[in-house]
Amino acid sequence: MGIIIKPIVTEKQTAITEKMSNRFGFRVSPAANKLQIKQAIEDMYKVTVVDVNTMNYSGKRKSRNTKAGVVHGKQSSFKKAIVTLKDGESIDFFSNI
Repeated sequence: MGIIIKPIVTEKQTAITEKMSNRFGFRVSPAANKLQIKQAIEDMYKVTVVDVNTMNYSGKRKSRNTKAGVVHGKQSSFKKAIVTLKDGESIDFFSNI
C-alpha cells in the first residue's frame, strides 16, 4: 500500500499554498510516520522536504432523512500531512493535464 494517497486540492489548502508558496497538503496512510512521508514525497516529486506536519481526523457519524426513513452512515477517518519544501521549490499537480 502506498504512503501518499492523494494531494489535497481544496479552497482552504490552495489559500495556504498561495500565502506560503512552499507548503502542500497530502492525504496519507494512517500508519505512515513523518520520515516515511518525507521520503515518499522526495522520491515521487524530486523535491527537498524541510518539514512535515501531520494531523489525524476521526470519522464522523452522519444521518439524513429520506422518503424511506432515516439513513445512517459514517465518514471514514484519515490522516493529513502538510509538507514544507525548501525555498524556491514547488510541486505542480496539474502538469500532466
